[in-house]
Amino acid sequence: MANIPSRSLSSPAMLIIRQLWIVVIGLLFCGPAFGAVYPVKISGSNPRILVDQNNVPFLMVGDSPQSLMVNLTSNNAAFYLADRATNGFNTVLIDAICNTYVFGPANASLLNGTLPFTNTITINHTNYYDLTTPNEAYFAYVDQVVALAATNGIEVMLDPIETGGWLTTMLANGTASCRAYGQYLGNRYKNFPNIIWSSGNDFETWATPTNDAVVTAVALGIQATDPNHLQTIESDFYVSSSLDDTNWAPIVGLNAAYTYSPTYAEVLHAYNQSSTVPTFLIEANYEYEQDGAAVDGGNNPQYLRMQEYWTMLSGASGQLYGNHYTTAFPPGWQSYLDSPGMTQLGYMAGLFSSCAWYNLVPDQTHVFVTGGYGVFENGISGDGSGMGTNVLIAGNNYVTAALTPDGRLGMAYLPQGGTITVAMSKLQNTITARWFDPTANAFTAIAGSPFANTGSHKFTPPGSNSAGDPDWVLVLQTAAVAPIALNIQVTGGLVILTWNDPQSAYSLYSAQSFTSPFTKVTGATSPYTNAITGLQMIFRLQVN
Repeated sequence: MANIPSRSLSSPAMLIIRQLWIVVIGLLFCGPAFGAVYPVKISGSNPRILVDQNNVPFLMVGDSPQSLMVNLTSNNAAFYLADRATNGFNTVLIDAICNTYVFGPANASLLNGTLPFTNTITINHTNYYDLTTPNEAYFAYVDQVVALAATNGIEVMLDPIETGGWLTTMLANGTASCRAYGQYLGNRYKNFPNIIWSSGNDFETWATPTNDAVVTAVALGIQATDPNHLQTIESDFYVSSSLDDTNWAPIVGLNAAYTYSPTYAEVLHAYNQSSTVPTFLIEANYEYEQDGAAVDGGNNPQYLRMQEYWTMLSGASGQLYGNHYTTAFPPGWQSYLDSPGMTQLGYMAGLFSSCAWYNLVPDQTHVFVTGGYGVFENGISGDGSGMGTNVLIAGNNYVTAALTPDGRLGMAYLPQGGTITVAMSKLQNTITARWFDPTANAFTAIAGSPFANTGSHKFTPPGSNSAGDPDWVLVLQTAAVAPIALNIQVTGGLVILTWNDPQSAYSLYSAQSFTSPFTKVTGATSPYTNAITGLQMIFRLQVN
């Protein structure tokens, strides 16, 4: 989170086969049946996205309660996490240790006074925590919070030691002690399923070798003892991504885009840096926060929507939302949980979760939306040696668009309304066209729909949305894939699975238990025959 002077606030078909025991559980045709099975991982078939252990696409929808560890009691933490789960969040960003830079106390203690480390070191007459002496009592509370998140189905992006407030402590300790601290964390949390490690935070000086050395030392220590979880790093504002620093390439499994400029530019930059490392938006403007005059701030819900839809149509695997009151947790924070920004973020997540978002490819060369797409703008990165230059969001008219390779789904976000031209030949025939109002969670039919996939067509939104703003989402989609039945028949020592799928919209997947990963049964067609053995098998049909 940017700490800039002059901040001000505003007020399936599943089938279990075990010898002769056969149970039909139901049909899974879209999304996980029982919530994400953590830890998440990079998809083997589409490394642009994250999937859970059952290879179900994971759309990251996160909040940023960075100071939760030191500002909430266990009861309040449980209340907050339950609320976020109820409102559709599946990820939270939390600092494992937190001082004044991110709204914590100067000594980084828990509310009960428990300190994160038991000893200090003295360098040039200044005392610093000794990173090789973690306090068991403190980290037992970290354990509790991570476990609470797990019970609510929430992944924790855990910052081991955020750089905005702790870089001087890391430098005082040196690389060996930093690596030892990382090894301690990795060993302690390697078996907690719901973790992604997220280093950095306003790491403005990563280009300085001594600074980068101590921060990477912590991450390498974690990597040495925890092979189970992905890592990322939040670098510098106003504009950066994890892979801008090549020293992090062997560590990073998620490319974090950080920007206060129009988010499409930096997310696309991160997307184009690697085809095997998914990208996501780790931070942009926070709701109820104004980080200086050079940025727009998050007091206008339209700016938050622009950030979110630009991000999702620029190749991201998800994003983190931020809210001052759920980052700092000042008195009365509970009153700001159900905010306009949170509600409209939920509309966005619902829209994308209802379709094949994971197959969308950004339309970077304008072969899909060929006209009326506005002006592309970006800030200038400081490249680890300063803040760089920001570009404001207000008034930006760039239209982000994305299309699935099979032409079954195309989407475009028009932040300022206007008229766009769409190459209909990029879509399948008889495509349904609708406008989605991101402020009302409602669709409006478009006259003439469904459309043929020939020529081009101009689309203009129906005036202002329900909030009086000009932004709309164009959704061009084939008819939804209908659920189909997975039928079973026992013949002698065989189980025969059949299904009717004339559009080849489904594939057969199998697993050995509900909690083990599902894998695609390569080449499986109906009818599919499976021998009855003493081993339990679970089958399901999943939309391609």
